[in-house]
Amino acid sequence: MDSFAFIIHPIDPKRDVSRKFPFLGRTLSEKQIDFFSTFFPPVYISEIEGITSQITGKEVRGWFIACPYTPRRMMQLPERMVYRKIVQTGRMAEKLGASILGLGAFTSVVGDAGVTIANALDIPVTTGDSYTVAIAVQAIRDAAKLMDINMADATVAVVGATGAIGRVCAELMAGEAARTWLIARDEKKLEALRDRLEVRARSELCVSTKMDVLKEAQLILTVTSSIHDVIQPEHLLPGSVVCDVARPRDVSAMVAAVRDDILVIDGGMVDVPGPVNFNFDFGFPEGKAYACMAETIALALEGRFEDYTVGRDITLERVREVTAIAERHGFRMSGFRSFEREVTEEQIEAVRRNARLGRRRA
Repeated sequence: MDSFAFIIHPIDPKRDVSRKFPFLGRTLSEKQIDFFSTFFPPVYISEIEGITSQITGKEVRGWFIACPYTPRRMMQLPERMVYRKIVQTGRMAEKLGASILGLGAFTSVVGDAGVTIANALDIPVTTGDSYTVAIAVQAIRDAAKLMDINMADATVAVVGATGAIGRVCAELMAGEAARTWLIARDEKKLEALRDRLEVRARSELCVSTKMDVLKEAQLILTVTSSIHDVIQPEHLLPGSVVCDVARPRDVSAMVAAVRDDILVIDGGMVDVPGPVNFNFDFGFPEGKAYACMAETIALALEGRFEDYTVGRDITLERVREVTAIAERHGFRMSGFRSFEREVTEEQIEAVRRNARLGRRRA
């Protein structure tokens, strides 16, 4: 039977360590978890069962395996040490018999975005970023409709626009919106991206290194590789939609606490075909996965055992191809989550109502 493995790692250290080791999560501080993660070996998490293609009936099995490093630790340690630990985790996937390996969260961001890791392993690797792009853009389109925002007339913003995922998201959204803000830290890279996108963009393209311009945007897609939140309550326009693809999150928890006139959604949940059992609670409802996980699984169902999305040059063609593969096997975007909770119709209606009230007061 074809198979896959997917690397996860602790993002919120205490919460995520508690999912597998309740005692350690309870007793260790975040700083202690950061420190001890340096010496901890890769961890076998669970076997994944029940995934079945809707079109072919093919079944695949899989495994969650964990690289122990936290995002903070990955940023602090020398790059070669981080590569070594991720490759060590990949070797566990090889021993389990996986046919392809997916890199989750920060393991897909470090260094050259999977190229060095793929070269060091005997099995193919994907970051899952191509399908992440597709689902993130679909999520923001769907959320815009729910909030009565017409993207063709809207100002959109992509935060982290010069990154691997942000660049392709910007390309897609600049083809639809009236105006697109490209936001990142490096002004020269932003200007180069603007010049590249201008050839085919429908949008008026603007660049900024400041978050203040988010006040002009009705739709925001954020996908930085920061280890701290970058979007605060005061940055946002009443009635706007923020799709937060980043892990750790880009949107401050304070936004949920003090802005009831903003719709914040995670990067989109995906329904996985078949009676899937992940045998591990990673924070999603039963049968649903992150898009990066879904790309790895879809490639296993398709029998595409090759280095798929690695490096920082993601193409629209690859995004469209993996979307078609995933849809053929029965993967579908499935509702919205926000700060680990399902977004209900009542919440969306409340946000719309509060936004109208806020605009009247302004």
